[in-house]
Amino acid sequence: PTMFHDIVHHPNRSSYDLSPTVNIGYAGMAMTSALTAQCAEEFKPRHFINFYGSSEIFCFAVCDHVAAKPGCAGRAGVGQILRVVQPDPDGNSGPHDIVADGEPGEIIAPMDGMEAFAGYWKRPDADAKSIRDGWYFTGDLGYFDEDGELYVIGRVDDMVISGGENIYPEEVEDVLAKSPNVEQVAVIGMPDDRMGSRIVAFVEPASPQCSAETLDAWCLDSTLARFKRPRAYVFVKQIPRSAAGKLLRRFLRDGDYDLNTDFESTL
Repeated sequence: PTMFHDIVHHPNRSSYDLSPTVNIGYAGMAMTSALTAQCAEEFKPRHFINFYGSSEIFCFAVCDHVAAKPGCAGRAGVGQILRVVQPDPDGNSGPHDIVADGEPGEIIAPMDGMEAFAGYWKRPDADAKSIRDGWYFTGDLGYFDEDGELYVIGRVDDMVISGGENIYPEEVEDVLAKSPNVEQVAVIGMPDDRMGSRIVAFVEPASPQCSAETLDAWCLDSTLARFKRPRAYVFVKQIPRSAAGKLLRRFLRDGDYDLNTDFESTL
């Protein structure tokens, strides 16, 4: 998704013809619905595909109609079985703790699949955390919709519990990413004496009008539940990402970022 973002936002985008590109696909991380819409408009692909998988299992699920269902990971791949179970960062949930359709949980897959690994090399601690009763616990949060298709909404470790409520950062990011005042955004939980954790949004501004007030009003006008709104905004020069373009939330938690002092942060 990071490469697609850079393509559609390239300053010389209008100088390039994207029409020879017939099919497009992505993997590695979620794509916001705003970027999905931009890619569909710019590329007008015949097939727009999301491949969801991991190094340990390879392919979990495939969706070939992302434009119609932004964020959808589709159905289990060939020879694959997927379940969504109670999320537990401490590793106490099992493969039979299945949640209802529409309810978020941890995505798991069986270890006897033809593409599954045998375990981590000399990492019994990682095996104990991720492999239980013959199933691989991905650490990814997701849910099945009414059509039986999978959505991936974040990581178990990134889930924020604020005032006793579970809040998923990617849900908040998806709303803020649609604002014309936002170039890129990342959401994390920060310690809070009253609520346990509070939602904080780190934003690369896209316009001079970007502010904590305008973004809070944007959230209030959206379908996002009021309690999931960010309680603080930090405006940065660049969201930290890996060489592969993956968001590095731990850098934000550790304060490893450069403030954009042209905008007033509220943290």
